[in-house]
Amino acid sequence: MKTLRFTTLPGDGIGPEVMDIALEVLKKLGTLHGFSIETSNHDVGGIGIDNHGQALPESTLAACREVDAILFGSVGGPKWENLPPKEQPERAALLPIRKAFELFANLRPGNLYPELSDLSPLRPDTVANGIDTLCVRELTGGIYFGQPKETKTLENGEKQAIDTMVYRTSEIERITELAITAATLREGRICSVDKANVLETSVLWRDTVINCVQKHNPDIELSHMYVDNAAMQLVRDPNQFDVLLTENMFGDILSDELAVICGSLGMLASASLGTQKNSLNLPFGLYEPAGGTAPDIAGKGLANPCAQVLSAALMLRYSFGLEKEANSVENAVKETIRSGLRTGDIAQGADSVGTAEMGQAIIDRLK
Repeated sequence: MKTLRFTTLPGDGIGPEVMDIALEVLKKLGTLHGFSIETSNHDVGGIGIDNHGQALPESTLAACREVDAILFGSVGGPKWENLPPKEQPERAALLPIRKAFELFANLRPGNLYPELSDLSPLRPDTVANGIDTLCVRELTGGIYFGQPKETKTLENGEKQAIDTMVYRTSEIERITELAITAATLREGRICSVDKANVLETSVLWRDTVINCVQKHNPDIELSHMYVDNAAMQLVRDPNQFDVLLTENMFGDILSDELAVICGSLGMLASASLGTQKNSLNLPFGLYEPAGGTAPDIAGKGLANPCAQVLSAALMLRYSFGLEKEANSVENAVKETIRSGLRTGDIAQGADSVGTAEMGQAIIDRLK
């Protein structure tokens, strides 16, 4: 029997509640498809600060190095908001993990089921058939990591802050190759987002993307769009995009816009993939819901577990090569939504169910 080895980092707020549901789904799926799971639970984020004095304890990082994937919850909350920016859970946990495992690619599916189209702020006729777009974001380069990065006081007493946007050809090539792979499995269309009319890094980005697509798959339908226009076009018609390929900061913004367009963060998963291969010679990855810790409902059994469950499905697909099993989970979530069950975040005034009932409904629909 195949054993799936991964760490769970539930984090803060609703993280532990929805993580428990995801694990129950994986255990049930294992009995249906003939695999077992071997996992261990570790502190990260605010709970890491409380218990270990740091958002990413060394023991947590060491445990992640011993497995094939990381199933991540969410971190942060009001309790830690007064810490210095560099010590806050979001920055002090996620960025070091991305660096440690060279997680250079973030895949953020923008999915809206037709049954939930009323959740979208867009016109009903625009989203009547749902939304299916994939944002592929470069995750370890650009202005978030470029050097120099500093704030200093000038001779006249004025403060000056510097952030540096840097990209190398190799960084652009590897994220483009991943976008090509993703587009090949979808409709075969890539829209590369840049600001080549202003930024030198975007000129290099556009040239490199063109050359990379021509080299690896010239059948891909490649287009280019300035980031400000892309933000507008997402609102106008999100389904005009198949795969959106972006650098780090642009992807950060556009993927969050896409999440709002899709109605509820409680339904959106993400995958962060790296250069490292795991013991199965598949990409080592970190899988997490797009939403936050929702401290206002933490511990009340009201959280929507779907995003965490769908993140587990992405883990099955990318880090364990279990496409059929991943589809089984995704279809179970779709069927649960089609049955009319809703947690509070997607109920829109209708009757809602709690975390446990939603999770059980998904488990009951696994094939």
